Amino acid sequence: MSYAPRSFGDVEVVPLRDAVGPMSGPLRSPPGAILTGGSPADWAGLPADTWELHFRCYLLRGRTGRPVLVDTGIGGTDSPASNWAPVPGALVAELTRAGVAPADVGTVVFTHLHSDHAAGAVTEGVPAFPNARHVIQRAEIDWIEGGGPNAILERVLRPLTGLIDAVDGDAGVLPGVRVRHTPGHTPGHQVVEVGPLTLTGDVVLHPVQLRDPAIRYAHDRDPEQAAATRAELLRAVRAAGGTIGTAHFAEPFTDLTDRPAG
Repeated sequence: MSYAPRSFGDVEVVPLRDAVGPMSGPLRSPPGAILTGGSPADWAGLPADTWELHFRCYLLRGRTGRPVLVDTGIGGTDSPASNWAPVPGALVAELTRAGVAPADVGTVVFTHLHSDHAAGAVTEGVPAFPNARHVIQRAEIDWIEGGGPNAILERVLRPLTGLIDAVDGDAGVLPGVRVRHTPGHTPGHQVVEVGPLTLTGDVVLHPVQLRDPAIRYAHDRDPEQAAATRAELLRAVRAAGGTIGTAHFAEPFTDLTDRPAG
């Protein structure tokens, strides 16, 4: 399945389907619920206790310059995500279908360094995108190096030595493309802004959070901060009449307006 690309200003945004698979564990039922909170009205029309999880990256192509890749997916069978995600991912095949070889990619932007967003950056111990600069928030690197997931440190960050550009907070990456620090899911989580489009990473994980941003996700590093970040981001995008591009919804793009979600 391929998604239709959309253009935002001078940038074409191509969603890339890395994988699809069921999320393990109950969606709402205790114990071990993945999402907690929300009213019956919030959940109306949504699956009661299952979640078919899409794993999605994005390719950005401007009129000039080399392509930008946002996140690198779940990786191969040797990936740190292999114990829970449906590896191998199809990212390279998706890029090929879009007419882009891994060596063509000029910049990789990680929304964060969880294995389903970053593991595909390294294949068999070697950078998968050898000519790309890899943009990460410094706070995310500090978290990983200071006691975050060791598999990411050893199998993703270490092999990318010399290819990383650490940023502090909000920053321009390329003309028309910016990152904004959005902590909570992880300490150095960032979203990517392309004009009116915001690629949300894991700030927003499930459609029900559009209805109530306070609904908590079990794997947020700081659930309270994540909920506040989510509410502020959605408020700003709605007020601007913008669009979000999500990593895990069934469809990549959701247009928002200054109205309550529903």
